[in-house]
Amino acid sequence: MIDCHHYQAGNCRSCQWLEMPYEQQLSEKITHLKIQLSHLNCDDLVWLPPFQSRLSGFRNKAKMVVSGSVERPILGILQESNDPNSAIDLSDCPLYPTHFGAIFSILKDFIGRAGLVPYNVAKKKGELKYILLTESISTGKLMLRFVLRSENKLALIYRELAGLLSKLPQLEVVSVNLQSQHAAILEGEQEIFLTEKQFLAENFNDIPLFIRPQGFFQTNPQVAARLYKTAQQWIKGLPITKLWDLFCGVGGFGLHCAYGLQKQGQNVELTGIEISPSAILAAKMSDQKLALQNVKFQSLDAANFALNGNGEKPDLVIVNPPRRGIGRELSEFLNQIRPHFILYSSCNAISMGKDLRYLTHYKPIKIQLFDMFPHTAHYEVLTLLERVTN
Repeated sequence: MIDCHHYQAGNCRSCQWLEMPYEQQLSEKITHLKIQLSHLNCDDLVWLPPFQSRLSGFRNKAKMVVSGSVERPILGILQESNDPNSAIDLSDCPLYPTHFGAIFSILKDFIGRAGLVPYNVAKKKGELKYILLTESISTGKLMLRFVLRSENKLALIYRELAGLLSKLPQLEVVSVNLQSQHAAILEGEQEIFLTEKQFLAENFNDIPLFIRPQGFFQTNPQVAARLYKTAQQWIKGLPITKLWDLFCGVGGFGLHCAYGLQKQGQNVELTGIEISPSAILAAKMSDQKLALQNVKFQSLDAANFALNGNGEKPDLVIVNPPRRGIGRELSEFLNQIRPHFILYSSCNAISMGKDLRYLTHYKPIKIQLFDMFPHTAHYEVLTLLERVTN
């Protein structure tokens, strides 16, 4: 158990399993995962030991609700969604690296200097809604995003920006996101960059990756790097010449797999599909750095891409869907085109279990749990499925 005075005081319950011994946490998650697969014939399924996370300081990203006053801003959470008086400052949350605390102190000072009045949900007044801070574990550089109600304070932010950059020289990407709605929405569509650089460089397993505003990136980089590496290792030596990476995000899975296969001399073609244009831009940058052959990333809806009949029949399909899973229609389509293998990465074993029920032409042959979210009931799981021949 980690020492967290916010939890002990009853102010924050985000880590609902914090008092549970870590071995028991893993055991509970494995039990839950096995229940989701209990309807399948898993006699030959190889269960690999769960990959464990560090218990503190493992997050590379902080999403902080801004409340309080412009002179004394509070960065953290609201216990009651519409009550700014219920704000809890989480600048010293033990899930963040310890040096984040000093960064938050500098940001609080900047908020005051730039006159960024925290948004009051009850009164529908103020400007600054969230601060989003992301760190690259490979470079130590930072990306900072201010989520504002309007452009009214942009001039003041520009005025104070040089001072902020001098205090935080590791700050490489700074942007303002405009979210004008009075709704529980984290960010809006418009992103205004205040720095020349718009991407934060990252590197997992010698694969260059890029983090960009409005593009999803895992918040536990140590576990995410192992997840991608495992996918690369599992498909090594398989007869794969054509590969689809659906819901590809910034391309982590597809790039790891294509790089590994091409490195061992296989001529493989990769198509990565993701609905987020920002994520696809990042994936294309990674591809340019790696200089792989026959790689294509497109900003499309993954299910529509597959179902619209591209005439292709991949040997391997990687799916890393949102919590809702891939659904019955896409599962049945994969049954029809019958790739030799499916690599399914899931953040929701319940929806994955339903999808595997629909994938009637496949059987899971290898599975591993990745504890991306310690102290909670959530986890990631990677499953390799093989086409049933009879």
